[in-house]
Order: sequence, then C-alpha cells, then structure tokens
Amino acid sequence: MSAGQGLFERWRGRSAAPEQPVEPAPGIALVGLQLWLDDSARVLRLAGPLRTALALPEQADARLQDYVQPYSLLVLEGEPMDWQAQVLDLDFKAAGGGTLHTRGWLQAQSGRWLLQLFDVGDLLQQRQQSLNAERQRHFSCHLASALRDCSIERLELVAQEQLQWLVRHWRASAARLLLQGREGWQTYASGNDPLAWPADAALGALLDQQAPGQVLCSAGHPGLQPLFVQEQTYLLPYAQGQVVQAWLIVIGPAEALVPQDALQVLAAYAEPLLGRLAAFELQQQNERLDSLQLQLGAGWWQWRLSEQSLHMDPGLAASLGMPAQLTLSQWLSRVHPADREAAQLALGELQRDGCALHLSVRLLDNHFEANPRWYRLCGQVRGSGQQRRLQGFMLDISDIKAQQQQAGAAQARLENLIASSPAVIYIQRYCEGALQAEFFSASLQPMLGWEPSADAQPGQWVHPEDQALWLARTRTLLREGQVRSRYRLRDHQGGYHWVLDEARLLRDDLGLPVEVVGIWLDVSEATEAAERVRESEERYRVLVEDSPAMICRYTPDLTLVFGNQPLADYLECSATQLAGINLGQWMSDSQREAFLERLAGLTPEQPVSSVEICLELPGREHAWWVWSDRGLFDGEGRLLEIQAVGRDNTQVRRTQQQLLQSAKMATLGEMATGLAHEINQPLNVMRMAVVNALKRLDNGDVQVDYLQDKLKRIDAQVLRASRVVDHMRVFGRRSEVEQQPFAPWQAVEGALSLLAEGLRGKGVELRVEAPMQAQTVNGHQDQLEQVLINLMVNARDALLARRQQQRELQPWIALRMEASDRQVRLLVEDNGGGIEPRLLERIFEPFFTTKPVGVGTGLGLSVSYGIIDAMGGCLSVENAAEGARFCIELPSYCTS
Repeated sequence: MSAGQGLFERWRGRSAAPEQPVEPAPGIALVGLQLWLDDSARVLRLAGPLRTALALPEQADARLQDYVQPYSLLVLEGEPMDWQAQVLDLDFKAAGGGTLHTRGWLQAQSGRWLLQLFDVGDLLQQRQQSLNAERQRHFSCHLASALRDCSIERLELVAQEQLQWLVRHWRASAARLLLQGREGWQTYASGNDPLAWPADAALGALLDQQAPGQVLCSAGHPGLQPLFVQEQTYLLPYAQGQVVQAWLIVIGPAEALVPQDALQVLAAYAEPLLGRLAAFELQQQNERLDSLQLQLGAGWWQWRLSEQSLHMDPGLAASLGMPAQLTLSQWLSRVHPADREAAQLALGELQRDGCALHLSVRLLDNHFEANPRWYRLCGQVRGSGQQRRLQGFMLDISDIKAQQQQAGAAQARLENLIASSPAVIYIQRYCEGALQAEFFSASLQPMLGWEPSADAQPGQWVHPEDQALWLARTRTLLREGQVRSRYRLRDHQGGYHWVLDEARLLRDDLGLPVEVVGIWLDVSEATEAAERVRESEERYRVLVEDSPAMICRYTPDLTLVFGNQPLADYLECSATQLAGINLGQWMSDSQREAFLERLAGLTPEQPVSSVEICLELPGREHAWWVWSDRGLFDGEGRLLEIQAVGRDNTQVRRTQQQLLQSAKMATLGEMATGLAHEINQPLNVMRMAVVNALKRLDNGDVQVDYLQDKLKRIDAQVLRASRVVDHMRVFGRRSEVEQQPFAPWQAVEGALSLLAEGLRGKGVELRVEAPMQAQTVNGHQDQLEQVLINLMVNARDALLARRQQQRELQPWIALRMEASDRQVRLLVEDNGGGIEPRLLERIFEPFFTTKPVGVGTGLGLSVSYGIIDAMGGCLSVENAAEGARFCIELPSYCTS
C-alpha cells in the first residue's frame, strides 16, 4: 500500500481497506463526486472533489447503501440496473456527522456503472429558506388578521391567544408583551407565564436604557442574567422611528431566534395591536372632546380668507341654530348689533395682516329677540396664498360673563361699603416674617387725616406708650391667626385716637401666611367714657368694697331658696328665715312685672342679666339694689333656679336725686332776678290800686263800682303771684320715685311760667307753637321742666352775649312740639349763632362748658342728657339756619 493510501485509510478510521484506485477514468471530468459500482452496487472506486467530504464505512467491500443516510435507502432499492434513467437524490454521510446533499444519475461504462453526483446542498438550503419565509409570512398574516378583524372588546383576549400561538411557533417556554403606559412599561399580554417572572418596574428600568432596534439576549448580557437565570431569554423591541412602542420577551425558544425574522413576526403582531389601541384611544378622546364641547357650548370653526364662507363644527352650529356652512355676512347678521362693528374690524384686520384672532362677541339665538349668549372666538392664520385660512375655536363664556357682571356689581357694592364704612379696613402683606401695609380704605382720611397709601406704615403712628402693645399684637396674630387689641394712633394733627383693632391672618392651602385683613374702629369716645367711669368707680371703690354683697338663690316665681346674712340684714330677719320668702312682696306691681319679664328672657345661651330694682324695705322709704342674675337650666332648656348677687345702690340713687335737686335749686337761683320781677310786678299793681282807692276815700268820692274794680284787680294780681310761688314750690320739691304718665306740654308751660316774664324783660322774644292735640309720655314732669329751663337759660345767655357784639340783633327763642303715634319731639331753637362744630361732640360731657370761669359749672347739659336718657329718650343738638336747635325725643306712652 502506498503512503497516500495509508493516510486515506487512517482518515477513514480503519486499519485496512480494499485497494481502490483513485485515478479517474480517461474522459471523465473531476467535478462533483464519481462512484464506480459493480452490478451488486459495491463501490469499486471514488473520484471527484467531494470524495474527501464523505464519511467512509469501516467494513471492506462496502456497498453504496453503506455510504448514504438511512432515509436515502428507499431511492436505492433493487440493483444498479434498476436505477438507470432516473434522477437520484442521495444524502451521503459526511465527515464530522453532517450530511452531503447530492443529485445525479447512473451510467453504464465498460461493464461497470458510473454514478455521477453533484452537490445540491445550496439549492436545498435556498428552497428551505423560501419555505420557511413563506410559512413565516402566512403566520404573520394570520397574527395581523386576527388582531385587525376582532372587536375592540375582544382585542386583549385575542392578543393573549395570538401570543400563545407565537410561543408554540417558536417552541418557547413563555412570552410577554410590554407596552408603554402612564406608569411606565406594563404587561399587556402573556403566554404560558412562569411563576417566577420579574416585576414590570424592574423590567422597565432595564428597557428604558436600551437603544431602539437592538435585540437583547440573556446570554452574555449583564442586565438580563440576574432577571432570567434559568433559560435563554430574548428581548425584542418594536419601534416606530426612534421610539420603542413595545417589547416582546421570549423565554427558552427551541432554536436560536434569527433577529430579523423575529422582529418581522413581532411587527406583524404589534403593529395592528398598537394601531387598534391608538385608534380606540383616539376615538375615546374624540368622544370626550365632543362631550366636552357639547357641555361647554364650544366647537371649531374655519374660514378660508380668500372666500366668503365659514365652516363650523356641526354640533356648535346646531346649538346656535345656524347651518354648518354659511357666508360671512350671514354670520355677522347673527352677531349682536353692539358687537358687530368690532367683529367686522377684527375680521378685516385678520384678512389684511393675518394676525391672531381674540374676540368676545354676543351671538343671537334662533328667536333673535331672546337673550344673546357670549362667545369667545380664538383663531390663528395657517397656510399662504390662496390656502390662507383661519382655524379657530369658539367657546361659550356666557356663564363667565354673568359671573363677571355679578362679581363687578358685588365689587362695586363692596367698594362703596368700604368707602362709606366708619371703620378703616386695612390689609398687611406677609413678607419674610414681617407684616407690610398694602391697602387702607378711604375711611383712613376722615378718621386720622392720613391719605390712604401702601407706603404708610401704621407702626409709625402708634403712641410711644402703646408700641409694646403693637408688637405683641403682631406676634399674637402670626402665632394664633387672629387678634383683638386696643391702642392709640396719631392723626395728621398730632392728636391720638383710641382704636379697636380686629385682625385675622389668612393662609394658603399649605398653611403658610399670606396676608392680614383687619379693621380699625375709632373708640376714643367709648374709651374716654370708660376711663371716666373707671375714675368715678375708683372714687367709690372704698365704699363698694366695704359694702357687703347680697347673695341668694330663688325660683322663677321669686321665692327665695337661700340668702346670706347681708340680705337678711336688709330684710330685717335672720338668714334661716329667708327660705320661702318671696322677693316680689317688696316691689311695686310694675317693678315686679318688669322683673319677671326680664327673667323670662334668660336662655342657656345668654343666662346672665343685670338690672337696678327699687324696693320698699321694712323701716325704709325706698331702696335701690343693683341686681345681677344667672339662670340655671335643665337639659331641655327650662329655667329651674336663679343665682343672684346684689349690692345696695340706695346711697348712689339718693346722691343722684340730690344732684338733680341741686341742679333745680341752682336753676331757681339763676332765675331769681326774673322771679323777683315776676312777683314784684303784681305787687306794684296792687300797691297802685290801693293808693288810688285811698285817694278816692280821702276825697270823699266813694263809688262802689270803682272800688269793686280795684279790689278785683288786686285779687287777680294776688292769684298771679300765688301761681308763681306755687309753681316754684312744686318745681323745687323732690321728684317721685317711680315714673308717671304726664303731658309733655305741661312741662313747657311750667318752664314758661318761670322764665317768660324774665325773658321778655331782657328783650328776648318767645315764639311758642302750642300743639293741636295732647300727647302723653312716661317719666317725671318736673325733671323734663328742669331740662327745658336749662336749655332756655343757655339760649338766653348765648343771645345776650351775642347782642353785646351785634346791637341790631333781635333775639328770640322758639318752642314747639311734634307728635306721632310712637314718639314726641320737643324742639328748642334760638338765633344765637349756633355752636362751634368741633364742640358739638363734647357738649353733653360733664363739666364741659363754653362760659367764662365762675359762670357755669358744665353740669346742666350733662344732667339734662341723663334725665332724658333715664326716661327712655334722647337729647341731641344741631346747628340750624340762625342758631342752635336742641331736640328732646321721648317715646309715647301707651296705656295698653
């Protein structure tokens, strides 16, 4: 055996083989594979380039059947003679375990058979690829058709079913389709899901990092290996442009997936699915938009600027009662006449300049005369040349306009209220822990004289002694959100006003401070009055502290349940005897009725009441107690018992009566000259009558008629003087304890009886207008007469002082009464020039007087004001045309 033959035998894997020549026969081309066979198909010789690719059998004298794959034996049935004139497709066993695909024919040659074969593996591979491509195309068409033809309700179920088909097609373990949702990548469909599957969030974090069009495999990918450790996994993207729309995750396919083929199958599956979902989402958006437009009364409109016709949304046109397509003039005819010119100008400017359109107009409805509706027209020009068109939107803003009108009216009312309010309304803006003034109402100027300005800082107006209060007010406001404080503010003239400050801190939805809204109310008069009361109470504090309080409990019918020793001392009994005694037995009928009515007004919400009561105690004429009650109620709100605390106010009452009496006597003292003239006048008349009568008697001329006439004149003058003296005695005595009904004009006549002659003697004219009908009030007649005398004396002094400056002045005082069913008004007016306006507010203050020192005490008007107030009325003053006019208003007395 030659060296070449030995090498060939070692390559075949055996130690010995039959001797076979390798040289080709003459005239045979060395192409493909040639096999020389005997009649029994034993292989005699091999030749051709493909012989090195065969796996040679181990046995000697091998037949052709030993060289081919088992499934090729069907072709080689019978003897070589039977194979002639046939195309033989034989698959040989190749070296390395592969297969060599051949095609050829058998030829008889020199008593042997020559089998000429050619390699057809490439042809078969192309054919197989064509078949696979056809099958894939049919499979892709099936996927796409199933997803396109199903209803939208069954789309998710069909997608699930087709994904399972895809799993079976690739002979994979499982698969999932992930789509981009509102919360990132989310599973839409799955096929044969395993139990252990990564969460969508973990997959989404990985998928967002990948580039579009890149197929990922878990083999060698560091991000996928921790998530899929059991089987080989593929991540297939479906992208449109550079945006990935879906990811398909395939676990454990039987064969490695060809990326291009897999992506084509995924595209056939994902494209119709995403298209259907997008179309459904678009349909829902259109339905929502149509519903929104219908509810808002809105819609689109379009106008080609080169034409005279408009196109409108059909729904909007139907709501307006217009056709969907109409001319520009027809549309303008439906615009309210007040807005038509503005609409024409805007459309003209739009055609000329092509600017954006923003217009609010009123459109008339079908009836033309009905209330029009407001619409907001917005649009923008698109295109160029003949294609220039306005595309816009119309929105019903009638509700907004109505709200704006209401808000404007409300704002106007609010501004008017703020401007006319006596209180100052202010706003402070919160900025970095501090409050800065931002707004003051117009009331600031009349109150303090400062012009309302955001630059003003109220802290600069605070009284130096109250600056600590101002700072504490700000801290409390920022800490608690609201504050109520009282301090003094400086006006533009340097004076100070007490103001009551009530403010509230407004916060945003996060609870952070935004601004402070508050009011200032001028309480100077109340504060000064309270200070005067405090000073007055301080003078009587020792007396009040030394006076023991009366404490008791009683039932609603005034029957005592308990009383302490001071109450027992006042009632002149022991404390143990108080239980069962009725407090009403020491009250008059009117006092007891008013007391019970006040108790009936107590409620669980307002259980406290205070009043001054008058009692007729044993051994005393009258006593006054300041009485405070607190009602005790059961669960149903019924009054069960009253707890009361009282103190004796008799001394104060009597002091007040003495003050009134002293004022009366002072008034009588001031009228002494006039009263002396009033009495001297009748005395002089009587003296002259007596002298004349005596002269007649001395002359012996005794005439009865003459003497009777003189005696009658003397009697009339005696009665006149007697009336003056009697009225002085009545006026000078103390007032009754309780108020009584009386005719107010009687008080006027009493005051005139004391002052008339004196006023006339000083040249003051009295203009008295007697009422047409009588009217009754409740109170004290002598006290009302005292008030009238005070007013007339003050008027007299003012008139005489003015006459010294104006000699031509003809002074007069006018009195008249106006009455109605509910009120009686007594007016006292003079021509003394009036009162200085800045003094009008203080004229009723105690000890305030405009008279020289030593002339007036300043108590007359203050006492008069208290008398009228105690009678339930009001004393006021104003400047009339020629002088001052005082008005006494008293409620009419009703007997029912």
